[in-house]
Amino acid sequence: INPVAKLAAATVIGATLLTSIDRVSSSVALALELALIAVAGVPIGRIAVRCWPLVVAAALAGLTILLYGRPSGEIYARVLFAEISDGSIELAIATMLRVLAIALPAVILFLTVDPTDLADGLAQVLRLPARFVLGALGGMRLVGLFVDDWRSLELARRARGVADRGRLRRFAGMAFALLVLSVRRGSKLATAMEARAFGSPIRRTWARQSTIGRADVALVVTAVLIATAAVGAAVVTGEWNPVFVA
Repeated sequence: INPVAKLAAATVIGATLLTSIDRVSSSVALALELALIAVAGVPIGRIAVRCWPLVVAAALAGLTILLYGRPSGEIYARVLFAEISDGSIELAIATMLRVLAIALPAVILFLTVDPTDLADGLAQVLRLPARFVLGALGGMRLVGLFVDDWRSLELARRARGVADRGRLRRFAGMAFALLVLSVRRGSKLATAMEARAFGSPIRRTWARQSTIGRADVALVVTAVLIATAAVGAAVVTGEWNPVFVA
C-alpha cells in the first residue's frame, strides 16, 4: 500500500470522527477497525506494543473530561472544581472511544511505512515541494540517533561519576546537551545536502516511482465506508452531536 493512501485513509476517518462527540459513531468506527485488523492478520503482540500509549492517552483524556467536563443531569460527586455527573460520564466515554477510533488506524497503518517510501509518495503523488520533502526525510532519518545519543550521554556521565543523584538536574543537563548535538548534526546535514544539490530549483528525478494502484484505492474507499457507517449509525440512533454548529 502506498503511504499516501494510508495517510489519506487515516485522515478520512479522523476528520469525520472529529466532527461529532458521541458514543455511537466512535463505537461503530472502532468496531469496524478492529474487525479489519483481525482480518488483516496483524500480530496482536505487535499491536499491543505500539498501542499501549494510545490506551493510556485515551484513559487520561477520559479522566480529565470525567472530572472537569460540563456537568449535566444528576451530580454524583463534587470536589473543588471537579464534578462527576451524568453528562460528564457520557462525555468521558465518548471522548475515550473517539481517541481510540481516530488514533488506532493511524498507528496500525503506519506500522510498516518506510520514511523513504513516504517521501516518494509525498513528492510524486501529492506534488509537495521536493526541498521540503527531502529536508523532512533527512530529519526523520536522524530521529533514530536520538536514543543512541541519549544512551552515550548517560554512560559518559556515569563514567565521570555525575549520574548517581540529582535526577531532575541530570535530565535537564542531558536534554540541553542532546539539543546542542541535534542542532550541530542538523547543520552539518543541511550543508551536506546543499553541497549535493538537494536544494536546486531544477526539477528532480526519483530513483523509485511512487504510484497509486487498486489496493490503494480500495483502502481509501474502505475508510470512506467506515466513516459513512459511523456517521449514519449516529444519525439514525439520534446520537449525532456535531461539534461545529452554525
